[in-house]
Formats: sequence, structure tokens, C-alpha cells
Amino acid sequence: MKHNGFGWAVVGLAFFGAGAVGLAAEKFDLGKQEYAANCAVCHGLTGKGDGSYGELLKTRASDLTVLSKNNGGVFPVARLYDVIDGRQAVKAHGERDMPIWGRAFIAEARDQWEVPGDSEALARARILTLIEYISRLQVK
Repeated sequence: MKHNGFGWAVVGLAFFGAGAVGLAAEKFDLGKQEYAANCAVCHGLTGKGDGSYGELLKTRASDLTVLSKNNGGVFPVARLYDVIDGRQAVKAHGERDMPIWGRAFIAEARDQWEVPGDSEALARARILTLIEYISRLQVK
């Protein structure tokens, strides 16, 4: 059985109360780890859209630090979820350079980790972990 502790950590954190998550976050920031592994190469470590792959993209990666500012002070959770997940194409958003992470996370759960149970739930947990971390990058 192939799996690593990361997948089980995501599942475990999804079931803890807010207090336990806060304690776990002090030791290991799951959202930051997920972001560094999957997003920073394009969006940069600080989320400003200045990642090392920037010059390879057709369109500059979004500055993730101003999502709330550009949305009237409200962090756009549902919109960000849809963009990260990517399985529901929205014609108004134009062409997509960004990977479809929902599909990638499900495939990884099934193939690499052989997660028993619901790989869709694991994909949702990973996306929500990313969204929570990106919410902490917002300029005040």
C-alpha cells in the first residue's frame, strides 16, 4: 500500500475542532506546505504572482494578496474554490493556464496514496486548506 503521512494529516485535520487545528498549525502549517508544493512556483512564495515560472506563462499569475481588496473587502471563498478546483469551466473566466487541481488531487489520492474511502473528500480538504492559507496572505 503506497501512501504518505501528508494525506492522512489532511484527513485528520478535517476532523479536529478549531482548537486542535490551531495547536497543530503551530507545529506544522498544512496550508503553507500545500501552497509551497503546488502554487508558489507560479504565484510566488508571498502570493504576489512572481513565481519562478512566471515568464513561462501566457498571462502573469494572479496576485493572491489582493483578492479581498479587489472584491470589496470580502475574501471570495466560493470563487477561489472554483478556480482552484477547476473542474467546472467558467467561460467568462477565459482560457485557463492554471492546473485543474481538483482532478489532480483526486488522482493523487487514488494512485499515489491509495486512500481508502472518499478521494473526493480528500481533494476538497486540500482545496479548503489552500483557501484558508491564501486568506492569510491578504493585505490589510
